[in-house]
Amino acid sequence: MSGPTADRAERPISFAAPFRHSAFTVIWTATVVSNVGGWMYSAASGWLMTSLDPDPLMVALVQAASSLPICLFAIPAGALADIFDKRRFLIVVETITTIVSAVYAVIVGLGWATPANLLVFTFLIGAAGAMTVPAWQAVVTYLVPKDDLPPAIAANSVGVNISRAIGPALGGLTISAYGIVAPFWINAASNLGIVASLLWWRPRTRAGTLLPAERFGHAILAGLRYARHNRHLRATLMRAAGFFLFASAYWALLPLVAREQIGGGPNLYGVLLGVIGAGAVAGAFLLPWAKAKLGADRLMALGALGQALAMVLYGIAHEPVTALAASVIAGASWIGALATLSVSAQVALPDWVRARGLALYTTVFFGCLTLGSAAWGEVAVLVGLANAHFLAAAGAASAIALTGAGSCKPARAWICRRRCIGRRL
Repeated sequence: MSGPTADRAERPISFAAPFRHSAFTVIWTATVVSNVGGWMYSAASGWLMTSLDPDPLMVALVQAASSLPICLFAIPAGALADIFDKRRFLIVVETITTIVSAVYAVIVGLGWATPANLLVFTFLIGAAGAMTVPAWQAVVTYLVPKDDLPPAIAANSVGVNISRAIGPALGGLTISAYGIVAPFWINAASNLGIVASLLWWRPRTRAGTLLPAERFGHAILAGLRYARHNRHLRATLMRAAGFFLFASAYWALLPLVAREQIGGGPNLYGVLLGVIGAGAVAGAFLLPWAKAKLGADRLMALGALGQALAMVLYGIAHEPVTALAASVIAGASWIGALATLSVSAQVALPDWVRARGLALYTTVFFGCLTLGSAAWGEVAVLVGLANAHFLAAAGAASAIALTGAGSCKPARAWICRRRCIGRRL
């Protein structure tokens, strides 16, 4: 890659650049607030399941129920986001998310929570969220100009991890102070800011197309055909699968590490999740330096090795200090790998198929989290909590070689033109 495009790709990331645009700043802030509520909900639901049924498989299924909807619905959601107005689509689905979250807060408050309805509502809330993921990823290009896209993606990752640092710790403290129902209500209320910010935002108009709107089924097929012919996107998906399948282990089993292995309470679980987020925020600010020194592929490999080390530490943790050290490493290495993979997927896709391509990446991401969460929960039942972490660590290290190199290098815009899939249906 050479020329002005390559020069822009090699510039250090300026995290302040996208915040010059008011729409990005408002929506980014509302998203962070909503994500804080979402992480409070995640911490509360995981801890609630340890009270309702502490079996490792049941606890791991909370993570699986949260990620499975994205695996199932991301590709159809990507097609809908490419067909319909993204802003209106997001307003409708975010409103539904708020309503469903409030309904389950009522159920928990009335003492009607069971393992079954916790998994069902976790799935439903995840399903509503899944419908918005491709649209949120694609809408970034409407909020900032093209030159500010890489720092905007990085800033979104920082925002997610700021909320991850704050939300779980607040969730643990809130449970201790006000009871298990409080985080569920806060999650429902926090989503109102997202709806308000989308109602306020008026996106800039873009050049239209003379082609008729695609039909839903044909739009899905066109996106899949495009992905099949996009060599760079395929390689990125392979690398993502190898990473997330094994990294899912500690996300699924962390409530049991806090409660059973260390003997802590909801505060410790919230703090461990919060430290993962803090480690990710710190890692995000080191990303420009690390990428300049290592390059994308080596940075990706370092992230996978960091995940392996974190899981070994979780496996041997019988006191908070070791688990906290593992959380710092897990957060920093997670953001390094995740940001590298996300940018790699973004630059491989043109606007007309961007939401569908990102939906496929998201499907691989959350599909591996879902499969991995259920699998590692069962492994923990069979071989024990510590050994499950050790096996996942070995797998994460092995996946570096098995998935190969070269998948995270910047792609040329012409890597796969529309002629690769024939006429648009």
